[in-house]
Amino acid sequence: MRKIAIAGLALMLSAGLGGLATGAASEKTVTGSLRDMYCYSALGAHGPSHAQCALKCAQKGIPVGLEEKGTEKIYVLLPPKNEESMPESVTNAMEKEVTVTGKEYSKGGVTFLTVDSVK
Repeated sequence: MRKIAIAGLALMLSAGLGGLATGAASEKTVTGSLRDMYCYSALGAHGPSHAQCALKCAQKGIPVGLEEKGTEKIYVLLPPKNEESMPESVTNAMEKEVTVTGKEYSKGGVTFLTVDSVK
C-alpha cells in the first residue's frame, strides 16, 4: 500500500513539474509606475522626488516592481531572459508610468512579470 501511495505521489509531482517546464506562463500587459522595491517597501519612498534614488537602486540591481495603476498590486519585474540585466527602458523610467508586456509567473505568493516590451 505504501509503495502505491509513493508511486502516486511521484506521478502527481512529475505531472506538476511537467506543466512548469512547458511554459505555463501567460502573456500579460500591465500599466503602472516603476518602483525600486527596497525604498518603496522598507521606507515608503516613491514618486518624482524619489526618481534619482530609484534609478541608482535599479542600476545597482535592486529589484524593480511595477505598481499596477489603480491598485496596490505589485509585479516584480524580471529581465526577458536569464542572466540578462534589466533593460534600460525600465531603469531609465523609474518612478514613471509605463506599460509593460511580458510573461506572468506566480510563485510563493509573489507575482513576476518578464519585461518583453516597455512603452
